[in-house]
Amino acid sequence: MQLLFSMFCLFAVQAGFSQQKITGSITDEQGVPIAGASVLEKNTANGVASDFDGNFEITTSRPNAVLVFSYLGFLAQEISVQGSATLNVVLKEDLQQLNEVVVIGYGTQKRADVTSSVATVKSENFVQGNVKDAAQLIQGKVAGLSVSAPSGDPTEGTQISLRGTSSILGGTNPLVLVDGVPGSLSTVAPEDIASIDVLKDGSATAIYGTRGTNGVIIITTKKGSNDMKSTIEYNGYASLSTIANRMDFLDANELRQKFSEGYTFNGANLQDYGASTDWVDEITRDAFSQVHNVIFRGGNSTSNMTASVNYRDIEGIFLKSNNEKYTARVSVNHAMFDNKLKTNVGVILSEQTYNALGDGYSFNPYIYRQAIIRNPTEPVYNEDGSWYERDVYFYDNPVAYIQETIGQNRYRNSRFDFSLSYDFGDHLTLKGLYTRKGNSNIRGFYQTKNHVSTTKNGQEGFASRGTDDYVGNYGQFTADYNNAFGKHRVTGLVGYNYEDNTNEGFYATNRRFPTDGFTYNNLGSGQGLQLGEAGMGSYKDSDKLIAFFSRVTYNYDDRYLLMASLRREGSSRFGEDYKWGNFPGISLGWRIDQESFADNWDWLSNLKLRTGFGVTGINAGSNYQSLSGLTYGTYFLNNGQWVRQLVPSRNANPNLRWEKKEEFNLGIDFGFLEGRINGAIDYYDRTTKDALYNYSVPTPPYFYGSIAANVAEIKNSGLEFLLNVTPVQTDNLQWTANLTYSTNTNKIVSLSNDEFQLTNDFFDEGYTGEPIQISTHRVQEGEPIGNFYGLKSVDITDDGIWIIERPDGTRVPATEATNDDRQVLGNGLPKAYYSWNNTVRYKNWDLMVNLRGALDYQILNFSRMFYENPTISYNTLDSAYDLVYGKAVLQDVQRFVSYYVEDGDFLKIDNVTLGYTLPKDAIKFAQTFRIYASGLNLATITGYKGIDPEVNRNGLAPGNDERDKYPSTRTFTLGINFTF
Repeated sequence: MQLLFSMFCLFAVQAGFSQQKITGSITDEQGVPIAGASVLEKNTANGVASDFDGNFEITTSRPNAVLVFSYLGFLAQEISVQGSATLNVVLKEDLQQLNEVVVIGYGTQKRADVTSSVATVKSENFVQGNVKDAAQLIQGKVAGLSVSAPSGDPTEGTQISLRGTSSILGGTNPLVLVDGVPGSLSTVAPEDIASIDVLKDGSATAIYGTRGTNGVIIITTKKGSNDMKSTIEYNGYASLSTIANRMDFLDANELRQKFSEGYTFNGANLQDYGASTDWVDEITRDAFSQVHNVIFRGGNSTSNMTASVNYRDIEGIFLKSNNEKYTARVSVNHAMFDNKLKTNVGVILSEQTYNALGDGYSFNPYIYRQAIIRNPTEPVYNEDGSWYERDVYFYDNPVAYIQETIGQNRYRNSRFDFSLSYDFGDHLTLKGLYTRKGNSNIRGFYQTKNHVSTTKNGQEGFASRGTDDYVGNYGQFTADYNNAFGKHRVTGLVGYNYEDNTNEGFYATNRRFPTDGFTYNNLGSGQGLQLGEAGMGSYKDSDKLIAFFSRVTYNYDDRYLLMASLRREGSSRFGEDYKWGNFPGISLGWRIDQESFADNWDWLSNLKLRTGFGVTGINAGSNYQSLSGLTYGTYFLNNGQWVRQLVPSRNANPNLRWEKKEEFNLGIDFGFLEGRINGAIDYYDRTTKDALYNYSVPTPPYFYGSIAANVAEIKNSGLEFLLNVTPVQTDNLQWTANLTYSTNTNKIVSLSNDEFQLTNDFFDEGYTGEPIQISTHRVQEGEPIGNFYGLKSVDITDDGIWIIERPDGTRVPATEATNDDRQVLGNGLPKAYYSWNNTVRYKNWDLMVNLRGALDYQILNFSRMFYENPTISYNTLDSAYDLVYGKAVLQDVQRFVSYYVEDGDFLKIDNVTLGYTLPKDAIKFAQTFRIYASGLNLATITGYKGIDPEVNRNGLAPGNDERDKYPSTRTFTLGINFTF
């Protein structure tokens, strides 16, 4: 017994000496603590994770143990304990493995295993400053993704397009998923986003079926984690926005100079009225904005929570132009039964309010037009303080228009998520998700009795009130399988989706009010209803989507990769014979760098060849479009009573079906010198078949004169190039550069088939407006989308009349030209986009400079077309008196001619941000503290004569630089970020 006791004591003493407690911290190269880093005793299962402060504590099983420190995106380190009680570890970024895990359809995948065209941008690489929405965070960061902000309106978002235009009626907006649920680019605040993944090719997006044609943008929000110390993160900034560029119209002195030179005018500039007024200055301002975002995160061993609040108060450069928004988000996770059962509850709420200068919308472009065309010698007020007005056609005081308009729009959005997953432990996980979405808005608009609508037109006050309401349900169930055996790794996914959406709303208008006191809050007090001048309307519609989907991935020896998916989806929008569609996708990958023959290629860190093919759809058209429709028309007298006619409004089309886009993608990923040089090259070819368009049909046999039918075919192809380089990397200095370049060409293959034909092989789009009143674009078989179509001007007569070159080469004065003399004048879609993004970090300083541009496209300059003409009845551009073609001052009427179609190529210094992170011990209460200054849209290098070459590129009339659009802005921002 004594012997056994002695042996036990000896064993206990030896075990005590062999075990050793090690404490320490883990930081990155900038000294920022790394939370959640893995600390593992080598060749054992003994391991811990660092806390939020980067601290760890582990008890080793032997005194000479080796600890392995690792974290995603950093190089792993092995450190021998060798009797040390404290270890302070600095992890270095692994440039090759940064962004190792990417988000794909209904899951994640290692970057090395990805066989499709997928791009990922993390929050540290986002564009900084006063951005409009989530898309602007990645502006210029993803090859093939065009993100632009052609409008300075604070309520407008960005325009976004991926790999060209693939539909005639379906639009270019991609599917946006926020934490796996369909949403929008403004569902969550930009400051609340951790990463954005972009699925670009058909093989990646086929699993999303009908909404994958224009790509998929997956937004992942910032989240907490288990065993995470409670933290509060604050991000706030103040911004100043100014008009980026102004058109040069005659000011008061210049107009008086024209009078002295003998010029005479009609209309606005009839005479000198004695004042000196800068009308644009009168309706604009330097706009001040503020944004505040607070995130709380924390967790224990089984639960974690994230809560955030965002406040945005954005001023526009026009008076009464603003956007105020509150957004709150809460996400709670809890795990039970040894982490097998996991639940999540999430809520997102927001309220947005802004002034309405138009009936139902924030900005009335008519006001801006009035400011630029107004006589600068006119005063704002009469001597008695009333608004100065004149009786000229479509000519109103813009200051009065703003000040005598009262309006407000308010939007409330809500989203509730609940998910439940169970890990069976045998490579199988089941997950269910339910989301309830809703948004509503209420609008009010009033023009007072001092508004020009009364003072000139006798309206005696005009009021409008309206509301819209949306409710949506989204359900999802998936089963995931994941297994590895030998050199084989297999994953499988099957799932089911259900989604329904219901929209309804109504509006009412009235006029002739006894007082302005009620504004839009007492519609019944107006006399317009009794006089038949009131209006009203209401609507309600709904639709459903149901889908079954599956995916399989296979990996052999980390060399040969396969992904295949299939989605079968049904939509209530389409004809009874084509409710369902099938959308397959397949992609292959070969990791050449993992082959034995590449073992000695020390300079090569990654080389992967991949190819894929996928079919996606477009849920184009509108609800009930496949069904016949009736509506009420005019009245007729029947048996002494007035009865309203019931007339056809829509033909039935049981063959109405999905637009289908077939896409082939070939790509290569590469990396050299341990990832300091890496990138990707992709070529794509996509064909949209059965594209929808409205065709004229005979009546009879049809009940209505047009029908929506699947007829057209569109092709897009292009090349995308991405290059990431780290030219300098030392302990104190790092410079990383990112370059993108992408091309796109498109063509309308056909617009007709045996059943439905156009009268010609083309149709016209776009519109100049009064007084020119002609289309601007032609969509034609065999030609690309975006072609400007008008008269080609080549010279001018001595008396100032355009000389037009006909398609056959002959020349005639514009007064003799006809519509048959029109021809292609250019194209409004850029053939190529490029960007160059740089980040430099020196000790605690960081500098980000982003440049981007577009090549080989044209812009129709509406401002020059309308106002670069001394014969018009309004104020003119200074350039209206220049010699055209060096010969004569223009004396022709306003016309759409090629002289106003300009090259739009540009290079923008888009974003410059300079930041400084205080040392850890500088502020005791904060873990990190950073201050930064940023500028957006700082400078533009271009030959374009308009205010900004970034104009509308959506739809079938891209490149039209409208004369009265909300001007783009230049923004300067000062902000701070800190965590405590």
